[in-house]
Amino acid sequence: MDGLTREALAGRAGIHVGYVDRLVELGILSLGGAGSLFSGGDLRRVRLVRGLEEGGLPLEGIGTAVRNGDLSFGFLDLPSWEWYGGFIGKTYGELSAETGLSLELLQVIRQSMGFARPEPEDPVHEEVLDVVPVVKIALEAGADPASIERLVRVWGESMRRISEAAATFYHAQIEVPLLRSGMSEAQVLQAANEAVAAGIPYLDRALASMYHGQSEHTWMANVVEAVEATLEKVGLHHTVAEPPAMCFLDLSGYTRLTEEQGDEAAAEMAATLGGLVQRSAYDYGGRPVKWLGDGVMLYFTDPDRAVISALELADSVPAARLPPPHTGIDSGPVILQDGDYFGRTVNTAARIASHAGPGQVLVSDNVVRSSQDPAIRFVDVGLVELMGLPHPIRLHQANRDT
Repeated sequence: MDGLTREALAGRAGIHVGYVDRLVELGILSLGGAGSLFSGGDLRRVRLVRGLEEGGLPLEGIGTAVRNGDLSFGFLDLPSWEWYGGFIGKTYGELSAETGLSLELLQVIRQSMGFARPEPEDPVHEEVLDVVPVVKIALEAGADPASIERLVRVWGESMRRISEAAATFYHAQIEVPLLRSGMSEAQVLQAANEAVAAGIPYLDRALASMYHGQSEHTWMANVVEAVEATLEKVGLHHTVAEPPAMCFLDLSGYTRLTEEQGDEAAAEMAATLGGLVQRSAYDYGGRPVKWLGDGVMLYFTDPDRAVISALELADSVPAARLPPPHTGIDSGPVILQDGDYFGRTVNTAARIASHAGPGQVLVSDNVVRSSQDPAIRFVDVGLVELMGLPHPIRLHQANRDT
């Protein structure tokens, strides 16, 4: 990105050429001599300073602080900021005409990523351009725009949480110790960014690898369910006589609470929930299979014991000052691979948990039919359509028989 002219720099930053000249006059940008070009770091400086000014900070004051050495944006030349890009030189209206995607869809994509809805004449951000080919392929495959919007919204929200967690870690573990050592704010900005710069080249690869690992797991679950259904349909697979149970337990309102209280509170909640779940599961012959941030997936050899454990947790979790859990349980055949469980039973239990209300333990017909414990009472909820399942299923609310 180095070697930008005044005009190219202004275009990439989404500002007028006169603004570039003003930053040079203030000493925020510098040129080596006649005919000198601007760098990628200069682009990042322009965008950052523009944002500071729009946020209410005085441009002249920023320039004075830079000239006096009280403030420096030199850290923006480090590799750790190379992802801080700009605009592509096209408006959303022009991109719509070029790609064939509707202006409304492009606006929704940007908005779904967690940013303000752009106007037709607004310049297009680089990250939107990277999403466009994915959206076009999905549309060509038959996906509807509303579903694409929901998917991009999940991506954007997940990326926001990852970024905020990283920023919190960076401030607490890198910046604060440097400030306490006596460094000035300007020194801390440079030193802190230099401290993490070595890891930046590996960050994208690490995040992408984790995503691919999760994708492999999720896609494998879909494949296993499809194969299982096919074999059962042609008579090559039959349900076991005494099937195990899969249980999903999630905390109600966990995402909202973590946003309000921060990542440290989220970590404390997860640790408290982990202790409660492990004790209850082991007491009743089950075991946690994997943790899901706001909940857990558990495996039980006996459906009745899964229900008893879930009812116990429905009381003990709120007693520990955690949000009440919502729980779903299904019983049926499962497939074990690499320490994890797959199949329709797993997917159905997860869907039931998503439908359950706070403090509610919902179970499938399969669980009720296999139950032999007189201490458990089931109340018929009726046929329920669950997202991701081809047909409605009958659900029951589990309670202790008092």
